[in-house]
Amino acid sequence: MTKVYLLKGLDCPNCSAKIEKEVGELDGVTSSTVNLMNQTLTVQAGTSVATSLLDTVTTIVHSHEPDVEVS
Repeated sequence: MTKVYLLKGLDCPNCSAKIEKEVGELDGVTSSTVNLMNQTLTVQAGTSVATSLLDTVTTIVHSHEPDVEVS
């Protein structure tokens, strides 16, 4: 299952790389890609994991960029 999250306000290439890496290492996630130009995070994950990812992704994003809005 593919989930796309909008990372409104993300403009740091270093932070986006860290977010991409950390989300990609989560259990059940097969791939994680941040598109800095579109301010999106695309995650490929198993169906059982994908439904509960929002809170975890938000925590990871806010640990690097507290002002970014995740939706």
